[in-house]
Amino acid sequence: MPIIVDIDVMLARRKMSVGALSELVGVTPANLAVLKNGRAKAVRFTTLEALCVALDCQPGDLLRWEAESG
Repeated sequence: MPIIVDIDVMLARRKMSVGALSELVGVTPANLAVLKNGRAKAVRFTTLEALCVALDCQPGDLLRWEAESG
């Protein structure tokens, strides 16, 4: 998948747990794990906004495009 989700990077930078982030964003830890592991097919803008507020970052800090090799 060419879209890479860097939530784990931002969590490490902020020294925050997945559980704490899920509470701040209002998303279950299971759904956050799906997004964090790149298995999500979509993300709502309201969820993306809540992630950015909770992690004090921009959407580009959480999502990036990477060309597929091969």
